[in-house]
Amino acid sequence: MNEKILKAMDGLYLTCIWSAGFSIFIMSIIIPVGVFARYVLGFGAQWPEPIAILLMVVFTFLGAAASYRAGAHIAVAMLTDRISPPMQVACKVMVDIAMVVVCLFGIVYGTSLCLGTMGQNLGELPWMPVGVTYSPLPLGSLFTLIFVLEKMVFGSQHKRAVVTYDHGLDESDNKPAGA
Repeated sequence: MNEKILKAMDGLYLTCIWSAGFSIFIMSIIIPVGVFARYVLGFGAQWPEPIAILLMVVFTFLGAAASYRAGAHIAVAMLTDRISPPMQVACKVMVDIAMVVVCLFGIVYGTSLCLGTMGQNLGELPWMPVGVTYSPLPLGSLFTLIFVLEKMVFGSQHKRAVVTYDHGLDESDNKPAGA
């Protein structure tokens, strides 16, 4: 059962990675198109900037969730590396609890923000509700919360094959010889 849950988390992780990567890819195409239209063709298109900003928000919040699972987030360990092992465990538990609180805040208030602005439209993109542009906040917070809970229950998953980009390997292939 645990392996099924971890495989589902691998799928969620890959969804975050691919969404963030796709966002950066499309953003890197849209920005030069906007610059080309403005400075070469002589007219400023209204849509590239808000779309690029939306894609950056998607990249930020979904990428942050994936980064948390991969253990690639920013951590200042200068203090915790110098304290006793029991205190290190206590600090890790406090960090996990703080992460749950931050994620819940992002989910609750992000959802409230999305719902409160659904009736408004972007000036440059009149077909897009403003609430949609804020939706990566609660969604990324939810995914991060799921990864925090996974870490609390199953431990860190930053050495799984999917996280270390060894997609072709079985988890059993990652074990040292003789294990």
